[in-house]
Amino acid sequence: MKLVIENLTKTYKNGVKAIDNLSIEIGTGMFGLLGPNGAGKSSLMRTIATLQSPDSGSITFGDINVLDDNMSLRKVLGYLPQSFGVYPKMSAQELLEYFATLKGISKKSDQQKLIKEVLEITNLYEVRHKYVAGYSGGMKQRFGIAQLLLNNPKLIIVDEPTAGLDPAERHRFLNVLREVGTNCTVIFSTHIVEDVKELCNEMAILNGGEILKNTTPQEATKEIEGKIWKKIINRDDLEENEKMFNILSSNYNQDNSLNIRVYSETKPSDDFVLVQPQLDDVYFIALKQDEHALV
Repeated sequence: MKLVIENLTKTYKNGVKAIDNLSIEIGTGMFGLLGPNGAGKSSLMRTIATLQSPDSGSITFGDINVLDDNMSLRKVLGYLPQSFGVYPKMSAQELLEYFATLKGISKKSDQQKLIKEVLEITNLYEVRHKYVAGYSGGMKQRFGIAQLLLNNPKLIIVDEPTAGLDPAERHRFLNVLREVGTNCTVIFSTHIVEDVKELCNEMAILNGGEILKNTTPQEATKEIEGKIWKKIINRDDLEENEKMFNILSSNYNQDNSLNIRVYSETKPSDDFVLVQPQLDDVYFIALKQDEHALV
């Protein structure tokens, strides 16, 4: 099933245009929505999830007109918001029984079979009798996936799910998401480029409520092959180099010198060397070009 968004616009009462005439098509598989904080990602996710109405535009998922028929979408939707609250004194087992009842799964045997399945998928079966409030951040996020899987969703939306997770928890969470994302449409909203690179077969870069780029991670890096250059500079020379070159990023070496990466069609100067492009470069180029468009 395909999610089709056309000319979607949302402006809040304070005048902030969170979604700006946005159009995109998203098919089956893992789709990465990449953008900085404040880019409009959560506004778009909340609108798709029917938690707020746009000012104009249309959203369809398969044959469901989302804006006219919220309930039909909610039946096939799994949503994990940015902050997922849990009841303080309930185990994972008890909470999932409660959620299953809310989702209309009333038969006890059906509930137990489904709960066992989702706990095993999310690697939480062994800790199912512990209070969810006492789980680590990564375990809570995996519990969030467990609860959204209860209604066998065809569309899954996860909003900034790895922010704040340590590397091991993040890795476990991404593996769970990879497993559940093979047969449905998963929109993975994040500001972490690495998440998209590891997980997604398609992606878009969003800023200012607009889609800046809609591509695949492989195509995006291929487009800038032969155009990313690197050199090592003294820390004190950064400002001078920023005036001369289109610097995408800089990072420190152990001796406190800096590696700078530059986007240029031709070799910027003799002391630069050509390097393999990374998805981070694509992201920074899109944001910089967007900044220039605003000037």
